[in-house]
Amino acid sequence: MSEPHTIEPDTSAPPTALRFGYGTNGLTDLRLDDALALLADLGYDGVGLTLDHMHLDPLAPDLAARTARVARRLGDLGLGVTVETGARYVLDPRRKHGPSLLDPEPDGRAARTRLLALAVRVAADLGAHAVHCFSGTAPDDIPPTDTTTAWKRLEESLTPVLDAAATAGIPLAVEPEPGHLLATLGDFHHLRRTLGDPGPHLLGLTLDIGHCQCLEPASPADCVRDAAPWLRHVQIEDMRRGVHEHLPFGDGEIDFPPVLEALAATGYQGLTVVELPRHSHAGPELARASIEFLHNVTGTKGAPAP
Repeated sequence: MSEPHTIEPDTSAPPTALRFGYGTNGLTDLRLDDALALLADLGYDGVGLTLDHMHLDPLAPDLAARTARVARRLGDLGLGVTVETGARYVLDPRRKHGPSLLDPEPDGRAARTRLLALAVRVAADLGAHAVHCFSGTAPDDIPPTDTTTAWKRLEESLTPVLDAAATAGIPLAVEPEPGHLLATLGDFHHLRRTLGDPGPHLLGLTLDIGHCQCLEPASPADCVRDAAPWLRHVQIEDMRRGVHEHLPFGDGEIDFPPVLEALAATGYQGLTVVELPRHSHAGPELARASIEFLHNVTGTKGAPAP
């Protein structure tokens, strides 16, 4: 297969005003209506909506009607949305993030594929700008020396999802996740080449700023610049080098002004979503502190806190 051409970001365009969101996986102690109202009151521009049993359960009855109600609520509050699919136990109550796109069992892989295709349809009904997903960890049935089988599984599992995304006009935004088969920006580029380079309008990237700090050789700001042509979703939090732990701003090692300046310079127009999935016990307070931090760094001003 020939190497796809490189897409260069448009550096001549003026910086884009960043649009900040907060992930509902960090607000799981709140009802969804209450979480959305909180974010609107705090001055957020949108929400990263994780489809899960407590927030728009994708497997419960009457999904279309419930989705339509959430879409109206988002519209009333003026919130944009990205659909996220990182719910820990939505498919299997005993296996975190299981089954994955790499599951040893074909039926397990198919279940994850169906869930992601369903998420694409939900995203279309919500007016979302992207659907986030990740590969999953390399399964135990594949020897570490086998560098082909797991990637082949990922390709086969994602192809129907990309078909659904093409039909819906919603890009898929794959996230490099530490410890997963697709862990780095280099792995993302390997995937898109494997899939024949569908283009960023269809196969895009979720860039988690903390993950860049955790394991990428380049700085987070350089990662933003390198990833710019494929960016379809951004997650943000603090983190330390070599430790995959999502931290509130100021508790890690990231120098945020250069990161946010680089992101604005790319012309990225999607949401930049605060990702603190293990901090729901303090979700409302961290949502307030996070938007204040981001507005202070960017020199912008959101809605006053209630």
